[in-house]
Amino acid sequence: MSSRADLGDDCTIHEGAVVSPPEVSGEPPRIGDGATVRSGTIIYPDVTVGEGLTTGHDALVREQTEIGDDCIVGTKTVIDGHTVVGDRVSMQTGVYVPSYTEIGSDVFLGPNAVLTNDPYPVRTDEDLEGPTIEDHVSVGANATINPGVTIGEGSFVAAGAVVTDDVPPGRLAVGVPAESRPLPDQLDGENDIR
Repeated sequence: MSSRADLGDDCTIHEGAVVSPPEVSGEPPRIGDGATVRSGTIIYPDVTVGEGLTTGHDALVREQTEIGDDCIVGTKTVIDGHTVVGDRVSMQTGVYVPSYTEIGSDVFLGPNAVLTNDPYPVRTDEDLEGPTIEDHVSVGANATINPGVTIGEGSFVAAGAVVTDDVPPGRLAVGVPAESRPLPDQLDGENDIR
């Protein structure tokens, strides 16, 4: 582990994790109390993390990322920087979060969920715009959320859905391309991520 880090109390940085790679310039990352950073994880400079972070193995958190309290960054999850993540967010194995994404609090991103930020990859010179995931959203496994899309508070994105348009608050997005439907009773309510 690099010594260029501002760690809170009771942090555990496993052997093989890299906090602030020495070849990358910037302010040392700040990681709050009680973090567990597992082997293979890399956290870049200019990252700010609240208390209670837990990473899986081989996670990547790039520069200019802000992560709130009690978050999980799962195994092989990538947060590509210039991103804001709220409190109590659970990103499962293999999640991809591109630059310029905003994620609220109490959000669940299922295994291999992919968020995107480039509307026309390598075809035109277009500004990157990540999606916005509001509070209490759940995104199922293997779902894809397109650039600039907003997933409204309390919504649920079904596994495998491809979301190309905004999802209003409290709705279910399902299908390819995803259609917005009323939220079934069993999915109604707020997430309780602890």
